[in-house]
Amino acid sequence: MYETMKDDYKITLIRGATTASGNSVEEIEDAVVELIEELISRNHLIKKNLLSITFTATKDLDACFPASIARKCNGLDSVAFLDCQQMHVANDVDFCIRIMAQVLLQPNNPVNHPYLRGAAKLRSDRC
Repeated sequence: MYETMKDDYKITLIRGATTASGNSVEEIEDAVVELIEELISRNHLIKKNLLSITFTATKDLDACFPASIARKCNGLDSVAFLDCQQMHVANDVDFCIRIMAQVLLQPNNPVNHPYLRGAAKLRSDRC
């Protein structure tokens, strides 16, 4: 089985980001759920091929852990999640949540990095 998977899929890293509208659990949840749904749909992922997702959040987001929200949505309870605080840089995007997802993709599947809401200006080349 490993040989078949190795030939059909490759490990790929997908970046993305979004912004919450504020620092409440509900606002962070809305942003995280939308980001994860876009990650999955834009890249035609099946849930078992999501290996891990690392989240970073700007220091103005401290109402909850983005990973705890992602773990509960879309049946992703078997994915490895990690939360980190984004390094503070003056004039950074406020209420920003970034991801780096490690996934298995078929080699011919193009990668689509979801940059949403106010985070779209971080990577206008990928929006």
